Amino acid sequence: MSSKNLNYAGVCIAGCGDIGQRVAQLWLARSVPVIGLVVSEDSLSRLSAHHIPAQLSDFNDPTVDLPTLSKPSLIYYFAPPPPSGIEDTRVAHFLQALSRQADKVTRIVAISTTGVYGDCAGERVQETRPPAPQADRARRRLDMETQLRNWCDEHQVALIILRVGGIYGPGRLPLQRIKEGVPVLYPELAPSTNRIHADDLADICVAAAHVDHAFRIYNISDGSESNMTEYFFTLADYFHLPRPPAVGWEEAEQSISKGMLSYLRESRRVDNTRMLNELMPNLRYPNLLAGLASCRADESETD
Repeated sequence: MSSKNLNYAGVCIAGCGDIGQRVAQLWLARSVPVIGLVVSEDSLSRLSAHHIPAQLSDFNDPTVDLPTLSKPSLIYYFAPPPPSGIEDTRVAHFLQALSRQADKVTRIVAISTTGVYGDCAGERVQETRPPAPQADRARRRLDMETQLRNWCDEHQVALIILRVGGIYGPGRLPLQRIKEGVPVLYPELAPSTNRIHADDLADICVAAAHVDHAFRIYNISDGSESNMTEYFFTLADYFHLPRPPAVGWEEAEQSISKGMLSYLRESRRVDNTRMLNELMPNLRYPNLLAGLASCRADESETD
């Protein structure tokens, strides 16, 4: 389903954090100019250290300035939503600024979340399933999707939405949580989860730039099936840490953060068939154990 005719004069990555840096390096290796948009001086310095051109752009600001784009440009939208509410004001500000250069934009690729499907009671979920977000963070992501769809329809710009579950990789493991002994649910109570290695996600983001669709949604997952507790137990075993204690729901509600509890109350198994058939990624890490080989135990890992 890929198109060989989509050549870009430049790539702009809005929200150029960990995944953005990986994507930027893939495009720079192809000799395509890249600029990353970040919100802090620290992020600016980090991109500079990786030789990625960058600009400060705060999407909390309704008057945010964007760099002058080349034509035709590919836009990645990776910026996180606001921390509260059910609307994504950041993408609204970004799109308002982007409208001044809409004629230069050929395609937008955005990372969303499988959380927009809500709790599916462990059922397998395809992209045709109507969204039913239950947590505000997922409602904000669905609002982002809607705003992007409306803007792209108005300006005749292609849009690819990548609905991603958990992302793991170097620097993206909850090892500190495991070291602190934060409880997990009993395995039989734990929800089904989906995940993708950060490097595979970056490759998929590049593939999404060439797929021959004006609008398409993809579930992004390595396809391996497990639950949240199995994930934590696997990490503990791999890095030679004590397994976190397992508890029931009553104790979990007293000892686990509200944010984590909201994840634990939703269970779904995303179907990645469309991703495999159309984006055709050659997954470097088709399962968690394969991916953990890329992660070093002595790194400073974060949740």
